[in-house]
Amino acid sequence: MSSSAIQPSTVDVVIVGAGFSGLYLLHRFEKEGFSARCFERGDGVGGTWYWNRYPGARCDVESMQYSYGFNEDLQQEWHWPEKFSAQADILAYANHVADRFDLRKYITLETEVRASHYDEAARVWHVETDKGEKVTCKYFIMAGGCISTAQVPKFEGLADYKGEKYHTGNWPHEPVSFKGKRVAVIGTGSTGIQAIPVIAEEAAHLAVFQRQANYSIPARNMPMTEDYATSWKDGYAEKRAEMRYQPNGMLREVNDVSALDVSEEKRQRIYEQRWKEGTGAFLGAFNDILTNKAANDTMAEFVRNKIRSIVKDPVTAEILCPKTHPIGTKRICIDSGYYQTFNRENVELVDISQKPIERLTEKGLVANGREFEFDAIVFATGFDAMTGTLFNVDIRGRDGLALKKKWEAGPRTYLGLMTESFPNMFIITGPGSPSVKGNMINTIEQHVDMVTDTMIHMRKQGLDLIEPALKAEDEWVDHVQEVAYKTLFPQANSWYMGANIPGKPRLFMPYIAGVGSYRRTCEDVVAENYRGFRFEAKRQDMAAE
Repeated sequence: MSSSAIQPSTVDVVIVGAGFSGLYLLHRFEKEGFSARCFERGDGVGGTWYWNRYPGARCDVESMQYSYGFNEDLQQEWHWPEKFSAQADILAYANHVADRFDLRKYITLETEVRASHYDEAARVWHVETDKGEKVTCKYFIMAGGCISTAQVPKFEGLADYKGEKYHTGNWPHEPVSFKGKRVAVIGTGSTGIQAIPVIAEEAAHLAVFQRQANYSIPARNMPMTEDYATSWKDGYAEKRAEMRYQPNGMLREVNDVSALDVSEEKRQRIYEQRWKEGTGAFLGAFNDILTNKAANDTMAEFVRNKIRSIVKDPVTAEILCPKTHPIGTKRICIDSGYYQTFNRENVELVDISQKPIERLTEKGLVANGREFEFDAIVFATGFDAMTGTLFNVDIRGRDGLALKKKWEAGPRTYLGLMTESFPNMFIITGPGSPSVKGNMINTIEQHVDMVTDTMIHMRKQGLDLIEPALKAEDEWVDHVQEVAYKTLFPQANSWYMGANIPGKPRLFMPYIAGVGSYRRTCEDVVAENYRGFRFEAKRQDMAAE
């Protein structure tokens, strides 16, 4: 439980989730004089980096950019050991922030919010936890994260399997050893691509089950040098200001030229140079990779040729070559020796693109008509992204309307921050915001600042209720889809589209126009007296109470 023995049952704000969103919300609310409670289902803070402890877990945004910018002293004092941080270092950072700003006193750990119902007469939310505690609040904030609800496909025979079972998104806190074991990894998305090389080094035999090949770029990770860290710390404020208006919310060199406007020789030379630099630099090789299929094809074929040159067995190499989606339309993976892993004698690749896994058995699984036996199975099968965590809570707005019901044809928000019929309820990095399509901490800070500043505005103006207008919400939902379909993103069956969850509506959920563009839109909305939102003043009968 939390460090505070007695917690109030009535507060200004209830927050769900003590990840990077929850921590910054608590810090801002304390500074601005709003009382708050935060509920976290884990036994520690850190969100994504608390749960995702799988072997090889690492951030794909540089450490110097994947960090808070709200406090200069914090920026200067923290030392990142690597250019791209591993899970343990990011979790240590989250714990440092919680302690440095004394935030734990507001957090109740190992507690899930089960329900939150809006009381229209009293203009409050009634929140209930799995421990039976009931809390009343004026504002209710879902800060549970976009990829925090791990999902395992409903394999036939799942309960029959008697060996060890793990999900990359819900990894044990104690060390896991695969030494001398026969291991299966199901899934080759980001988590699988990071975990597979590490598991392969330890396991006696590793079988990788691939439904869809993914593009992966070398991370080119390295220890953090003092010179590199200083180059950021000497001008952090200016760099952060610039980052906030970049398309991805981070600083990277983008070549503002079409891939089709240069010669084949020059194009290959640029790709080669960017491949050597690794990760974020690669997709910035040309300006039309994500909007022009012909341009995209040139980059995709370059990566396929890299795979063919790395993987010695030509049959295996071809199976690993992605051909079902344009490069970059699923979140690009970064790796440390992923393709090289398939040159190891103890690693085999099982292609399940034509026939899915048939069933699990007591000793393993059956795929392609062949029976496999394993000591351990690792499910790298992803998450019910964007909406899964929201739907884990029974959220009901005006007239008892369930959020699940309102969103049954797909999520509907205004700016990804609020949804009509749910007054005073905010979502941090919700569907319809840039969220996963940029530097998450940058986006989180923007969201939290806008929410907090809105609450301050309401307090000053004597306003009691905020809710998006239905027309503004409808227009934003249409705009999010319209912008997405100007790119190649909808061509991929990705979790951005909800395609990894059977029966989930197919809508492009993040806002793809860019972090900077979104920030400017939000600034315009506020400047125009909160365009698209409606407010209600405090009622006299309530003021008299």
